[in-house]
Amino acid sequence: MRHNHVVTNTREKDHIHGAVIAVTGGARGIGRDIARQLAARGARVAIGDLDGDAATATADELSGELHGHRVDVADQASFRSFLEAVTAQWGAPDVVVANAGVMWVGPFDEEPEAAQRRQFDVNVHGVINAVKLAAPAMRARGSGHIVTVASAAAKLVPPGESTYAATKHAVLGYLTGVRAELRGSGVHISAIMPAVVDTELAAGTATGAAHMLQPADVARAVVSVIERPRFQVTVPRYIGPLVAVVGLLPQSLRDFALRRAVPNQVEAVRGDTSRRGYEQRVVDSGGHADPESRQIE
Repeated sequence: MRHNHVVTNTREKDHIHGAVIAVTGGARGIGRDIARQLAARGARVAIGDLDGDAATATADELSGELHGHRVDVADQASFRSFLEAVTAQWGAPDVVVANAGVMWVGPFDEEPEAAQRRQFDVNVHGVINAVKLAAPAMRARGSGHIVTVASAAAKLVPPGESTYAATKHAVLGYLTGVRAELRGSGVHISAIMPAVVDTELAAGTATGAAHMLQPADVARAVVSVIERPRFQVTVPRYIGPLVAVVGLLPQSLRDFALRRAVPNQVEAVRGDTSRRGYEQRVVDSGGHADPESRQIE
């Protein structure tokens, strides 16, 4: 019988080698790089994605011990089946990386209801499902780690991303409460909050004062936080202190500073067609279209 590798003791030399790690939204973009870097460190990586074929293909393409699975993170039964399949193959996950997410960009009053609902389903309920399904078993054995790839939009709200930012604020609030409940249990909770990353989700958007990140940048932050657990990690790091300092300013100065630092995504995507296919899939999946058209994570 396999005994779970304990990844939460910070005195150990390597928290990743031999660990069982489940990554959602792992077929492409940030999730793919997370899976790649973890597998390179010797983890057993279960790649979960709404596009099960792409998850399997990614697992086959990357070096290391990986396996692909189809999972709709917004559906609790699907998420439970994913974790059960991982447990049957390798044992209960030591780490769950909740990375799957979707985003619609544009004026708030033009956002389709289906996109609005799908963002909450995936970005919020997907994280809640990860925590509710994985954390109790981790608490029972006294070790484990749930890492959520949130967004700097949990701290800053670009015009044009109001609903998306609302989902990320909700995630950070939820994780804050859960972390308090799990204090002393041996289970760690982490929220990674990157600025704009060069993926399909962010196609056509602007970066503001921050430089464009690559998926590997975020993946390195995930690896780092598994090695040394922390609750809130912004990428780049200066975003956290910047938000704290700006928050001390009077509202008029705060507004001025944020207009200089935070991109106006309404202006950025006006007339741009690069997001059209991606956002149509968001709308279709939010409207419960045929599963084959819902591959957006």
